[in-house]
Amino acid sequence: MYSLNGIGISTAAEDAYLALVEGGPMAPTELASTLRVTSHAISTAVGELTDLGLVEPDGAQLVARPPRSALDAVAESRTKELAALRDGIEELSRFWRDHHAEGATYIEIARTQAARSALVRRLYDEATEQLRCLTIGYTGRSAEPNMMAPGCWEALTRGVKASVVYGAHVLRDKPAREAVQTSVDLGERARVFPDVPLNMGICDDRFALVCPPTSDWGRRHHILVQRSDLLEALIGVFESFWQFAVPLPAAVETADDFGRASTDETRQLLTYLSGGLTDESIARELGVSERTVARRITRLQQMLGARTRFQLGVQASRRGWL
Repeated sequence: MYSLNGIGISTAAEDAYLALVEGGPMAPTELASTLRVTSHAISTAVGELTDLGLVEPDGAQLVARPPRSALDAVAESRTKELAALRDGIEELSRFWRDHHAEGATYIEIARTQAARSALVRRLYDEATEQLRCLTIGYTGRSAEPNMMAPGCWEALTRGVKASVVYGAHVLRDKPAREAVQTSVDLGERARVFPDVPLNMGICDDRFALVCPPTSDWGRRHHILVQRSDLLEALIGVFESFWQFAVPLPAAVETADDFGRASTDETRQLLTYLSGGLTDESIARELGVSERTVARRITRLQQMLGARTRFQLGVQASRRGWL
């Protein structure tokens, strides 16, 4: 069906215009009866359409006019308004640079909670193709079961491809794992790396949001990086982490049977190991002794020819065991 909302026409006015186009000239009372709305609603809608030149009175009736000429004039007016807005942005940007000479023009810093929250929401709302993120992981301050960043669910459900590298913290905290699993179930590609240094999100190839870690919670800030050589460098940083990170599985599955340990336990062991958890932490999660964990890891290393535990995670991933 047609929609005129995108050019600023209300739903009521849109319904009135389409009814007049389809049904021909009508008196306001007849139009109100056709649409099953009040006379006041029709009066408001007709006033809106008349101002735009889409409807004109013809005696006691209302007549729809062809949209091209009327809306071309609207488009021309909007184009001029947009040009004026862009000019205003440039003027304000120059004024800002004059008083902040030390700052790069492609960088903005958000220091207030409202500004930080708006940037995070913008990251997800404006994504049309892909999101690439590094995240240290959910902290105890904010971790809640199945918690997702505002706008993340909407981005994933509208088909945005999300690729996220999580720090090992995400595997040490049950609410955090549940939040990640929710995202994975919606199509997110998730990987884990032992030491992710900061939180960063890249919206398509248009801008990045960098959130440096800080010990002073009250003085934290977010950095918005627009198109620039720095943005290209940040994309390269993400790709490097993505290459070396180990995938988190989308479901409980494994390709081989590793003996007495169940396939589910083996998958969990490899996942925890690739995230940098200690033997003690892994043993606690699996409900076995540290000695049992060390023995299973040694056996897996021998099977895959891995000299280090991180290599074991990489090799297992390449074989499809993660």
